[in-house]
Amino acid sequence: MLTRTCLGGGAAAALSSLSPSIRRSSFLFPSVLQVLPFSPRLVSYRSSPSPRRFSVSAAVATEEEQKVAVAVKPPKWKAAIDFKWIRDNKDVVAANIKNRNTNANLELVLDLYEKLLNLQKEVERLRAERNAVANKMKGKLEPSVRQALVEEGKNLKEGLVALEEDLVQLSDKLQLEAQCIPNSTHPEVPLGGEENSLVRKMVGNPKEFGFAVKDHLQLGKDLDLFDFDAAAEVSGSKFYYLKNEAVLLEMALVNWAIAQVSKRGFTPLITPEIVRSSVVEKCGFQPRGQNTQVYSIEDSDQCLIGTAEIPVGGIHMDSILSESDLPLKYVAYSHCFRTEAGAAGAATRGMYRVHQFSKVEMFVFCRPEDSDSYHEELIAIEEELFSSLGLHFKTLDMATGDLGAPAYRKFDVEAWMPGLGRYGEISSASNCTDYQSRRLGIRFRPSPPEGVQNSKKGKGAGSAPTRFVHTLNATACAVPRMLVCLLENFQQEDGSVVIPEVLRPYMGGLDVISPK
Repeated sequence: MLTRTCLGGGAAAALSSLSPSIRRSSFLFPSVLQVLPFSPRLVSYRSSPSPRRFSVSAAVATEEEQKVAVAVKPPKWKAAIDFKWIRDNKDVVAANIKNRNTNANLELVLDLYEKLLNLQKEVERLRAERNAVANKMKGKLEPSVRQALVEEGKNLKEGLVALEEDLVQLSDKLQLEAQCIPNSTHPEVPLGGEENSLVRKMVGNPKEFGFAVKDHLQLGKDLDLFDFDAAAEVSGSKFYYLKNEAVLLEMALVNWAIAQVSKRGFTPLITPEIVRSSVVEKCGFQPRGQNTQVYSIEDSDQCLIGTAEIPVGGIHMDSILSESDLPLKYVAYSHCFRTEAGAAGAATRGMYRVHQFSKVEMFVFCRPEDSDSYHEELIAIEEELFSSLGLHFKTLDMATGDLGAPAYRKFDVEAWMPGLGRYGEISSASNCTDYQSRRLGIRFRPSPPEGVQNSKKGKGAGSAPTRFVHTLNATACAVPRMLVCLLENFQQEDGSVVIPEVLRPYMGGLDVISPK
């Protein structure tokens, strides 16, 4: 882990004597952001708090400290962070960091930013002096005067090179630290841990059984629907084979979810399941860490996806979209892979938490002013889907302590699982505002007002500045959790399981899974 860096001697000396600067930040849009540090130990898919990475001492390092200092690895990419907004709203940012239980070091970010502004001012001063010396040499001069100017120009150039190198190092340190700050939080999000989340909606009631219920593991064994033992021998724990009607049921769930969501204007996608690590990072997940949920491919910059949110988020990476094209709405099918580091115990047994599974994911790119309404649309689609299956569930407005770094607000759906005797999460819907788009470089160009045409030629000439899109994601169907719900809720006393009516057309008309 990176623990300490030292400024070069020239920069450190300059920094110690500089006065504060009020130079304007080049970033335009107010947003508080977090992406991934490039330390070897990062965190999980659930975006639990990031560890501290390094600190920069304000004092000039000794020669011995410089010898042992660890150089900061430059970021491979940079988010468009509005440092000035962070500085001007430091109390709001500090409260948000505390409420979300992250380890972002705001004081260090502000200190580095002030040093960066001061160093930029010093660099500009030296550049101005160098230009002034160059102008003095244009006329006819005495040889001794010219030689003195040559020496002065050489010294200024050498000093400028050293300061510019230090400026790059300081900028990298600032970027890495600032990228640990989480997204802003919706003002209505409840404060506290997961236990403080609020129930937004309750649908149905727990099903009453006149017999001893079985959990999905026992039902799957009795109906010969899956095999964990053989999969453990072939692949390891938390893998499984689906068999017989369970295969049909997975395919039915996927096709049904895609069909239902497509009717609402979503474009169907099947995504790549291997992506570059940088895309995972830009979406707000951390692929290489002690408790990461991401499978990284050794000796490569690639990872297996844990959700289709990642490849769908990257589909318009580094693009400028037309406002008239928004919203862009996708429904994506993929296999997902998660290490489930730290997951153990009865609450995660069977199909509830596995390493590989199929999932149908919804994703929206939209204008900033529309993201709240699309968030409501996504959770409404989820609730309609699960209601049509006849499930009993509740929708939660998740508290600040349970929000991942990208989420501005998150709604979870938890369904009743009678065999497990508890509610279990089956989906979530998150509004990530511009957290991901600032990392992925996805903007849109606003349309000119009605009746107004651009008078200038050229791309974007005369038009309004580009803006970052907002991104949202929501789970339409996570297959293993749905299998748990369907098997446990629709089991019969004779050991059979009734197929919900809406799925029967996708199963060739099969309405009951009966004992063999």
